[in-house]
Amino acid sequence: MVSLETPVCEFGNAAPGFELPDVYGAVWTQQSLKGERGLLVMFICNHCPYVKAIRERLVRDAKELKMMGINSVAIMSNDPAQYEEDSPENMRRVAEEFGFPFPYLLDETQEVAKAFGAVCTPDFFGYNVDLTLQYRGRLDESRKETSPDGVRRDLFEAMGEVARSGAGPADQIPSMGCSIKWKDE
Repeated sequence: MVSLETPVCEFGNAAPGFELPDVYGAVWTQQSLKGERGLLVMFICNHCPYVKAIRERLVRDAKELKMMGINSVAIMSNDPAQYEEDSPENMRRVAEEFGFPFPYLLDETQEVAKAFGAVCTPDFFGYNVDLTLQYRGRLDESRKETSPDGVRRDLFEAMGEVARSGAGPADQIPSMGCSIKWKDE
């Protein structure tokens, strides 16, 4: 398992378009997902310990961000042939077990992850209402273990700022996680 950090936020980059199925077969696009104040795109998977450490917090933050007009979506781009835990059936099981309040989409061709420049799980892309990039940082200081309660909620605070002003914070701490499992590796 290779651990990587996300690159620095490239403010103003347009969100790549996509059309992907969720774990139930419904098809979603960036336009159908966009909230009245923005969109949070999260590249996650089931097997990664970095993601496992924050699943409950992802659910909490997505619910609270929705009340601010920021919708969320999770995309799984790993090759499930390499990790059975990332199969569509297991994606559905995890989404139901944790009560994901956002669609959990399968990027089977991995083209969407490549278009976004996603490098790891979790990898967060926070967009404003115009779907221009304003956040590319961590959820909080959790790594392979969940941080204690009361730590700074980096992603939530940044996306709250995006909801209020349309712009993300200048200072952002990169997310860290497992490398995306590319099919050609």
